[in-house]
Amino acid sequence: QVQLVESGGGLVQAGGSLRLSCAASGHTFSTYAMGWFRQAPGKEREFVAAISWSGGSTNYADSVKGRFTISRDNAKKAVYLQLSSLKPEDTAVYYCASDFRAYSAPSPFHHEYNYWGQGTQVTVSS
Repeated sequence: QVQLVESGGGLVQAGGSLRLSCAASGHTFSTYAMGWFRQAPGKEREFVAAISWSGGSTNYADSVKGRFTISRDNAKKAVYLQLSSLKPEDTAVYYCASDFRAYSAPSPFHHEYNYWGQGTQVTVSS
């Protein structure tokens, strides 16, 4: 049974930073691309960032490019999202997800992810 558990969310002032972590278990973590998505109240879930199975390729939403950094540690079965220069519009529940396609490129499409964590709240105050 695949489990993804996010942590690291919280309340931060605009301009601040946070580091989100996602611990995976139950599958061959190093085989699959991983992604981060977010959902703000009243809005649809949106893509934030993704990283290939090897960590050699990344993909970012335009809204976070240059401010957020995704990384992974296959030995620890973990994926991370460093959030910097945070803005109030970054407020959302952040979810990590595992792509269902082995050895794939980092995808921005949520339908290509079949395992999801429970989410961690990030709140940015102005």
